[in-house]
Amino acid sequence: MKGIFEHIVVIGYGKITGEVLSFVNAQKEKYGYQMEFIEYEIHPVSITHKICTDEGIPYAQIPEKAKVTEKLLSIPEKTLIISASNNYLFPAEVVNKDNITVINFHNALLPKFPGRNAPSWAMFEGETEAGITWHYVTPGVDDGAIIVQKKTQITPDMKAYELAGILMNIAFEGFCESFEGVVTGTAPVVHQVFPPNRKIYLSKMVPNEGVFSLDDSPEDIYRLLRSTDYGLNAIFPHMKTNYQGKEIEITRYRKISADKKEDDGSLYLPLKDGSFLKLKYKEL
Repeated sequence: MKGIFEHIVVIGYGKITGEVLSFVNAQKEKYGYQMEFIEYEIHPVSITHKICTDEGIPYAQIPEKAKVTEKLLSIPEKTLIISASNNYLFPAEVVNKDNITVINFHNALLPKFPGRNAPSWAMFEGETEAGITWHYVTPGVDDGAIIVQKKTQITPDMKAYELAGILMNIAFEGFCESFEGVVTGTAPVVHQVFPPNRKIYLSKMVPNEGVFSLDDSPEDIYRLLRSTDYGLNAIFPHMKTNYQGKEIEITRYRKISADKKEDDGSLYLPLKDGSFLKLKYKEL
């Protein structure tokens, strides 16, 4: 079955974008489109650039938003734009252009947690499951019709970076499962139903505003720390609290068994399962 698009543009960065690039390139003869890739966020060692070079995919490095918009508006063919993992926000003039359709990957089960850093918010809010959504893009934020969703569990000791990695994997699975329907125009969709006072999560927002009290339950503190933990990628600042009349910053944390407690100047908070939350800190 031939597709309804003459042209596909992939835009994004990182592992999932590379996987999407290779998959879409492998399908182009089957569905009869041409394709290209736009790198908006520039990375010194670009997985996507290498894939484009190896597989002969036309490649453009365009770090300026206005120039990306100009390029997309200049496309004359019926075009599908795939936003795989991407911080370019599509303006209404692009989304509403008659010959352009845009789909996007969001790392939450929409309509929950629209906006940025969704895995962290799902974890912080105490959700027991998270997931991904591929959806059509409208001028609003993450509010277009849902194409496919996939779920995973949030386990009790999971950290934000671990959840984010799982979501990237199932996002590619969902993309592959739904691609034929999208490219042939036959994909069934589910329109989102929004709760009252829908909240959009912005990049500047930090769970619990980046602070906690030692009077909070150790389980809540542990969940806050896990929800803001992206390993070496410092997406959020270190969490802060007050201890013995001084402001401190948590530099490391770990769940340990009772027999691992040491007199090392760390804080040890007892968890309900008999283990302890070990907090290393520095004074500010």
